[in-house]
Amino acid sequence: MQRRRFLHDLSRRAAALALGSLFAAPALRRDARAAQPLPPNGDYPFKLGVASGMPRPDSVVIWTRLAVRPHEPGGGLPDAPIAVRWELADDERFSTGLRSGEFIALPEHAHSVHVEVVGLRSGATFFYRFIAGDVASPIGRTRSAPALDADVSRLRLALASCQHYEQGAFAAHREIAGRDLDLVLFVGDYIYESSNPRYRLRPHEAGTPLTLDAYRARHATYKLDADLRAAHAAHPWLVTWDDHEVENDYAGERSPSDLGVDAFLRRRAAAYKAYFEHMPVSPGVLPTGPAMRIRDRFAWGRLAELWTLDNRQYRGVQPCADGRGAGGRVLAQCDELADESRSMFGADQERWLERGLASSARRWKLLAQATQISDSGVDTPSGRRIYTDGWDGYPAARQRLLRAIAEPRLADVLCLGGDVHRHVAANLRLRANDARSPIVASEFVCSSITSHGLSEAVTTMLRASNPDMLHARSDERGYALIDITSEAASCEFRATPSPAQPDASLSTQAIFHVESGRAGVLRG
Repeated sequence: MQRRRFLHDLSRRAAALALGSLFAAPALRRDARAAQPLPPNGDYPFKLGVASGMPRPDSVVIWTRLAVRPHEPGGGLPDAPIAVRWELADDERFSTGLRSGEFIALPEHAHSVHVEVVGLRSGATFFYRFIAGDVASPIGRTRSAPALDADVSRLRLALASCQHYEQGAFAAHREIAGRDLDLVLFVGDYIYESSNPRYRLRPHEAGTPLTLDAYRARHATYKLDADLRAAHAAHPWLVTWDDHEVENDYAGERSPSDLGVDAFLRRRAAAYKAYFEHMPVSPGVLPTGPAMRIRDRFAWGRLAELWTLDNRQYRGVQPCADGRGAGGRVLAQCDELADESRSMFGADQERWLERGLASSARRWKLLAQATQISDSGVDTPSGRRIYTDGWDGYPAARQRLLRAIAEPRLADVLCLGGDVHRHVAANLRLRANDARSPIVASEFVCSSITSHGLSEAVTTMLRASNPDMLHARSDERGYALIDITSEAASCEFRATPSPAQPDASLSTQAIFHVESGRAGVLRG
C-alpha cells in the first residue's frame, strides 16, 4: 500500500518536482574542510530533481546535481565545493532505518552527487533525499535488488529509449512514474544533440552542443521536464547509451561529420563527462577522457540476469562509409559486409558477454543494448536494402552473438533494444527469416518516447520483408512494459499517437509473450 500510495502521489505531483562519496579520482579530491555551504540567495538548488540507479542486493546509487540556474556554466553556483547531506530511510518521513552522510559536490563535476549507499537489505524499498544548507530536495523512491539466491517471483520493468525533447512531450514518463515497477531500463538516446525543424514542437536551449558546458546545458533541458524527473524519482534506473548522447551515427573514435579523430575524441570526452554527471551511475565509472565503462551485469535473484551493453564506444566504422569517417547509409551492395573483424561491441566486450552468458545460472538472460538485432532490411527489385548503422551492417558480429547463445544451448535469452522508433516483437535465428533455422532467442524493441518514426508505408515493407518480425509499428510513440516470471516473459507495448502531446494518455498497442524453455515470441 505504501508503494502504491507513493507512486500515485508522485505521478499527481509531477509538476511540483520542479520546485556520495566523491567520484573524482584521488588527485581531484578536495579537503572537505574547504567546502562551502550553499549560498543563501533563495534560489532552489534541486531544479534537476533526484534519481537512483544500479540496484544490487546490498546497494543502490542515489543522484542529484546542484544548480540554481541550470543552463549557465557552473549552474549559477560558486566555483567551490559545496557540502551536501544525503538521507535514505525505510519510510517517506525518514523516521525508521535512517542512514545519512555528508558529501562534497565539486564544481569540476558540475556539483553533481553520486552516492553509492551500501549495506542495504536485499529486495527492500527505500526513500531518499538530499539537503544543501537548509533546503531539501524532492523525495525519491528506490529499491535494492533481491538476494542473489532469492526465489523471486517477478521482475517488472519499463523499457524506454529515444526521447527527443523537441519532438514531443514526455507523456510516457508520466505513465512510467505512476506504474508499479521494479526498475526502468533506458537503452539509449537520452538526449539529442541534433535538431529537425520539421518536427520541432518545443525548442532546445541552444544549437548543437560541442563543449562540456553545452552538453551540460542540454542535459539540464531534459532534466527540467517534470515528467522525466518524476520517472527518475519513482524508480531505480539502469542505463546504457546510443549515439545521440554524443553525435548521430558515430562509431568508436570516428565522427560522421568533418571532425578529425582528435577533435572528435575531445567532443566525446565532453559528452561522456556530462552524461556521467547527469545519470544515476556508480562513482566508479567516472570517465577518463573519452573513455567510460557503461557495460555492466546485474542479477534479480535467481529469476534473471541482465547485461547493459555498449554498442557505440568500441564499434567498428559502418561498412562502405563512402569515404566518410563514419555514418550509416542505405545500400544494397557492399563487399565490406563480409568483413569478419567488424564488431558492434568490440572484441573485448564480445568475449565478456560470451563468458557471462555461458556462466549464468539464472533462468532469464536479458541483453539490453541500443538497437534492433533482428534483420530489418527491405526487399526491392534492385535487391535487399539495409541501413548500415544497425545490426544489418554488422552481420558477422550478429552471427557471433547468436552463436554465443545457440552453441551452449542457452534457454530463455531475451534481447531488449530501442533506437529504431518502432515497437517490435521478433524471433532471432542463426539464418534470419528462414523457418528451417531454429529460433535461438527472442526480441522486444521499444518505440521512442517522442522521436519521429518511419512512415507506415515503409514499416509495412519491413514486415513483409522479414517474417521473423511478428510485430512492427512506427506510427506511435511510447515504451514497453516487460513482466518476467519463472513461467514467461510478457511485453505490453504502450503507445500514443505521434507526436506525443502533453496531456496524452497511452493505450496498449499489442501484447506478446515468450514461454520459458521455448524461444520465440507469441501473440497475446
